[in-house]
Amino acid sequence: MTKRIFISADHGMAVIYFLQSDVISTLLDAGVEVVVLTDDDTKDKIAAKFARPGLSFAGLRLKQAQAYADSVQPRRQWLLAYLRRVGGSWRINTQAMDSHIWEVWAENGWKFRLGVWLPAALAILILRTSRLARRWLVRAQERFTPGLYTDLFEKYHPDLVIASTAGWRLDRYLLREAHQRGIPTLAAIVGWDNSSSYTISGAPMDYATCWSQLQKDELVLGSDWPPQRVHIGGISSYDGYFRRTWQLPREEYFRLHGLDPARKLISYACSFVHFAPNFPNVEALARLVASDSLAEPAQLLVRLHPSHFQNRPKIFAEERERIFALEKQYPQVHVVRPVALGGSLGYYGGEDMDEKASMMAHSDVFVTVYSTMVVETAVHDTPIVAAVLDTPGGWNQPGKFSLSLKEIGDWPTHQRFRRANAGRVAKDEAELRAALNAYLENPALDAAARRQFVADEITCTDGSAGRRTAEFILQVLRSPQSLTSTSNQPK
Repeated sequence: MTKRIFISADHGMAVIYFLQSDVISTLLDAGVEVVVLTDDDTKDKIAAKFARPGLSFAGLRLKQAQAYADSVQPRRQWLLAYLRRVGGSWRINTQAMDSHIWEVWAENGWKFRLGVWLPAALAILILRTSRLARRWLVRAQERFTPGLYTDLFEKYHPDLVIASTAGWRLDRYLLREAHQRGIPTLAAIVGWDNSSSYTISGAPMDYATCWSQLQKDELVLGSDWPPQRVHIGGISSYDGYFRRTWQLPREEYFRLHGLDPARKLISYACSFVHFAPNFPNVEALARLVASDSLAEPAQLLVRLHPSHFQNRPKIFAEERERIFALEKQYPQVHVVRPVALGGSLGYYGGEDMDEKASMMAHSDVFVTVYSTMVVETAVHDTPIVAAVLDTPGGWNQPGKFSLSLKEIGDWPTHQRFRRANAGRVAKDEAELRAALNAYLENPALDAAARRQFVADEITCTDGSAGRRTAEFILQVLRSPQSLTSTSNQPK
């Protein structure tokens, strides 16, 4: 009997993970039928791009899911989501979760703090110390299962439902319905920080596949996953980096942005827009390249963050315009605008992987805050600087939580980057200049540490992660009882 699976691609990163890798193609070659559920507004566009026999597409009904979240006991649903976001066990680093706790405190009034935040804080203490409490929380969420996908389940009768999270997003409703129907569920962890920032599942889950032993430990220790049900398969989205699938020739990439081939290229990827402005970092870099005060004549290429294209709150769009103004002010400053896939997938659609890969590969030094792109850039063996220059007071907006960039260095992924010595950290403009000059003068500096960082964080460095992930999925479909721990995946 032919096996059939649902794959939820509710985010552009999931489109890359499943469709721009070997995951789905390997499943199809094995005779598995795949139904990809994705954003209704872009479903047809995605289907036209990736069409092949055995692969079909359906709408994920995200608007209906959001409407249910907003209308059916919304406060209780919000509270359950908040508790699972920050209630992971103290057996792992909780710094990222802790920051979200204080964000919720800062962005709400005193009635909320007294009536909701303080009682929730007590619940969080219990969740972080009690496995039984965490299990109870997962079960408590099941009452909110609206049956949005009943017709799809009855039409396709899937043998497995896969999502790019463990029910941390609106995919929770699909996963809960699958569980209630007795259909196994699998979480494919697509984000570097997901296993340490979201922890407790939004639906009962059966299996997971993740990047590394580090992520597996976070899932097992932080949110009680049975270790034999967690597979280490690397990150399929990065197979194209190792294979140089997307990388443009340097000359072509420089022409694309009007870059000067005689100048060194410093790139900056905006990050963490939600917590603090990126502008101090960008402005300092712009001054350094414009004044020719670096060890080599250089130019700056700035990649905006998808959040810069959100209009709520408007401060994100305002920072975008300030960066555009720098581009007009300084001839050696250029700005990259991420390409939008459309619909709810926004600017995470993977439409510009050639741009992203080429930027990292052809930069002489790559600068960001601590984004996932530090891992991606390390794959390209490009020197990395984490710039954490602050604006006093952060966003300086009433009701908007700000967090100093200097205070996030102990978040789990950020801490691992620093401890690995995979790059330099710059807290002010003088340190930024020194770090840039060190790498401009010696590009091989920290190269061994970068390579070890890549091996530790993503495990599979030979472009085989997509195939390995698909093979695990096939194992789940064929013989789930035979699953054993897979901690020692080859590198």
